[in-house]
Amino acid sequence: MKKGRFALLTGIKRWVLRIILTVVGLWIAGIILFSFLPVPFSAVMAERQLSAWLTGDFGYVAHSGWVSMDEISPWMPLAVIAAEDQKFPEHWGFDMASIEKAISHNERNENRIRGASTLSQQTAKNLFLWDGRSWVRKGLEAGLTLGMEAVWTKRRILTVYLNIAEFGEGTFGVEAAAQRYFHKPASRLTAAEAALLAAVLPNPVRFKANAPSGYVQRRQQWILRQMRQLGGEGFLFRHQLR
Repeated sequence: MKKGRFALLTGIKRWVLRIILTVVGLWIAGIILFSFLPVPFSAVMAERQLSAWLTGDFGYVAHSGWVSMDEISPWMPLAVIAAEDQKFPEHWGFDMASIEKAISHNERNENRIRGASTLSQQTAKNLFLWDGRSWVRKGLEAGLTLGMEAVWTKRRILTVYLNIAEFGEGTFGVEAAAQRYFHKPASRLTAAEAALLAAVLPNPVRFKANAPSGYVQRRQQWILRQMRQLGGEGFLFRHQLR
């Protein structure tokens, strides 16, 4: 009896190890392949689509469309950097000063949790992982972020981020967002339009680019000011992001 139970546990451990190694192998392959290939879909897109189907919403479609950085208005990458991660060109995936501030804030305000994820971390999470807060997910996110930072250029991270970011219900990627909200390609977005799209990124399901609340409008104006303070398009060229 003990031998049989031991054999069963050993078999389970082997299968678990094989699954873990397979997933890790797929992540490594993804980091390598997506350093030059377009990303067809992200884990978050797949999660949203599967969730819709499971709840009977067969009309939901996660819209996306890959475009290169040359096909994106320069205002858009500048807007997301100004809004989400102003130290993006300088760090190796983690903004330690922001993390320390977030930890200090969260210790004092348990009901209002502040995040400190960089664009690199958000790209890793959106591309390979699932939504939600857990130490397991954050640990995996950290490892994937380091892998991406080691293999990809900053321009590539930014390009992938802009192509898989969620800008509204079923709307993923800046091209799909530009077409849906402004009826134009991403290459023709103005500074104000780019700032509006960046303003909804913290919660694109709650905040609406096509019906911006007062908060979203104020955040849009703040982002525009930050874009000017960073130096406008010159900021992108200085850091070789265009």
